[in-house]
Amino acid sequence: MSSEVVIEGPGVHRLAPHEPTAPAAGEALVRVHASGICGSDRELYQGTRPEGYVRYPLTPGHEWSGTVEAVGGGVPEGLVGRKVVGEGFRNCQVCDRCHAGETTLCTAGYEETGFTRPGAMAATLTLPARLLHVLPDDADLTAAALLEPAACIAAAALKANARPGERVAVVGTGTLGMFAVQFLRAGSPSELLVVGTRPDRETLSREFGASDFRTRDQELPDDFDVVIETAGSASAARTAASLLRRGGRLVLTGIPAPGAEGLDPTDLVVRQLEVHTVFGAPPEAWAHTVRVFGAGLLDPLPLVTHELPLGEFAHAIELVGSGDPKVGKVLLRP
Repeated sequence: MSSEVVIEGPGVHRLAPHEPTAPAAGEALVRVHASGICGSDRELYQGTRPEGYVRYPLTPGHEWSGTVEAVGGGVPEGLVGRKVVGEGFRNCQVCDRCHAGETTLCTAGYEETGFTRPGAMAATLTLPARLLHVLPDDADLTAAALLEPAACIAAAALKANARPGERVAVVGTGTLGMFAVQFLRAGSPSELLVVGTRPDRETLSREFGASDFRTRDQELPDDFDVVIETAGSASAARTAASLLRRGGRLVLTGIPAPGAEGLDPTDLVVRQLEVHTVFGAPPEAWAHTVRVFGAGLLDPLPLVTHELPLGEFAHAIELVGSGDPKVGKVLLRP
């Protein structure tokens, strides 16, 4: 019998029998191949996710890949059998921001797969078909399970608008940082610097296309055109801004704990820095990610270090929070 992970409340979970939900009109039923775990899933389990951004009891899982098994009324039958990934934000589609394509700013309130709606740590997932993005038939579904974090970075790359030949940098060497390196590399920069706290990430950074790697305690340049920050540490935004030339472009994606060091407004104004922020991925970023992945310019597989069955959810959460440099992306397989 197939199963699913259910988090009853902070620190309490169980493996429960899974009954697929038949797709209603406009929906699709997806057979899940794999579901990734990120820091927000740990927050979910530990009970530290902000109020309004979680609804217990809950099946987690917002990073996933799978194959469409069935569709409801009004959904093209041609989707059945296709490999897919899917957006997490359950936007309303009718507010001003949704009409502008900025679905992560939907004014109807927050709803997301795996946080307030049933997620993918289960045998199947039923969701609105409009949220699906179809993959090439030969796509590796294990690699594709990482396309949700990749899409968040695609949103940052689109906002950064790095032009060929520009000098670009990434602050942070986790999963998001390594995706940022790959997206920026695809744009043919003249230099691609990675700045992090872990010297052991230099080899992987260079494999993904970095031309230089430095730790934050080394001397850092101050003349880059574009910087994408992915670290989320208290001082990462300030470090990222310090790398920029006058008039440079900064994109922040990390969410540090409250009370983090802010950017200095005087510095921003005097150096005329352009600052963008990203939280989640709108449809445009998802489409860009799937295109770049399909073109072979994005290689998520080297980031996966563990694949475990659903029954090892608690162990997987421990691994993600262990701080062990040997732990990269952890996937759960139904």
